[in-house]
Amino acid sequence: MRIVSLLPSATEIICCLGLRESLVGVTHECDYPRDVIELPKVTRTLIPHDATSHEIDELVRQQLQTEKALYSLDMEVLHSVRPDLIVTQALCDVCAVAESAVQAAACSLPGQPRVVNLEPTCLEDVFQCISLVGRAAGRESDADHYLASLRSRVDAVARRSESVAERPSVMLLEWIDPPFSAGHWSPELVEIAGGREIIGVAGERSVTTPWERIVAADPDVIVLACCGFDVDRTLQDMPILKSYPGWSDLRCVRSGRVYVVDGSAYFSRPGPRLVDSLELIAHALHPTVHPLPPGLPAAYRIPNLL
Repeated sequence: MRIVSLLPSATEIICCLGLRESLVGVTHECDYPRDVIELPKVTRTLIPHDATSHEIDELVRQQLQTEKALYSLDMEVLHSVRPDLIVTQALCDVCAVAESAVQAAACSLPGQPRVVNLEPTCLEDVFQCISLVGRAAGRESDADHYLASLRSRVDAVARRSESVAERPSVMLLEWIDPPFSAGHWSPELVEIAGGREIIGVAGERSVTTPWERIVAADPDVIVLACCGFDVDRTLQDMPILKSYPGWSDLRCVRSGRVYVVDGSAYFSRPGPRLVDSLELIAHALHPTVHPLPPGLPAAYRIPNLL
């Protein structure tokens, strides 16, 4: 089988099911496992690499209003890799090539490859996506075994969280300029980890959130998990966050409980590493209850918040 992945999360799923050698094409954003970087890239983006957070937000809004694509398929490369199976998504046109464009492209390819669409909005949906890819690729048994291990890890965190006496209020921030509260699976992860997400709604889209609402909520903890940004890139936007009115008065700022995580690798990528994301945030919220698994980077606690 020859598989093309149009999502970083799908690429991780495919590789976790032992199908790395079947991958013949990936997106410009696929970077894990590291060796997939060498594969042919079948997508392009209109977002400049050096754009600021505000510029990216403006570009995304403009493109959505005009219904123009943020991402495009490289049809020449797609033809050359001759896929039998294409894995894509319909959840978010900001995140990847639109499903309609993928379906149209598949119809023009030799053999008309099968298109599998992933559309998770919660953790269980992500697990079902793993099962779906397993069935489509003839690895259903492997997917079942892998899912059992992921569910076991989630259950272990949930059991430990039952012993937590005080659940801190948490704001998981998915974007800084402008502020976005995290939706979809992220509030669910916070709850399982022993926290209380006070703004984001599980299963709903991430949305622009007035800064005044965040100040009014006054969370015990803020976790910065900016979509598509690693820790270093997120830290570049800290001066913007510090400039917002009322920042210095927030409870989490006064107590030093503002953390940064790699949003690109974890929280904004609905694949196997969402379970890593759960373990990561659980350790940040309750380090004496939830040990950090070996090899998993701890959330970075920002030392200079004022």
